[in-house]
Amino acid sequence: MRLTNHPILGPAAPGREVVFFLDGVAATGLEGEPLAAALKAAGVAVHRYTKKHRRPRGLFCAVGRCTDCVMVVNGRPNVRVCVTPLEEGMRVATQYGAGEGVK
Repeated sequence: MRLTNHPILGPAAPGREVVFFLDGVAATGLEGEPLAAALKAAGVAVHRYTKKHRRPRGLFCAVGRCTDCVMVVNGRPNVRVCVTPLEEGMRVATQYGAGEGVK
């Protein structure tokens, strides 16, 4: 099941299958689809853990308004993966806390 018409990004053009890396492990998704959609299709529900209580967070609003889906993307923390288009070779990491580093 794939997201075909995102409320912010618009309709998805059929993209080619590309490889990206999640916490160092290769995964595949469709180029241009929201990164969160590729993660969901790969069975990933947790994108980050809160700083104080280390509680898991994942996709919530899917339109870039909240911060539940933030992850470290290509070394940059706090990237909202619900509105970030997937690109080949992206390096995505689970975020811990406010993005002070990958643990």
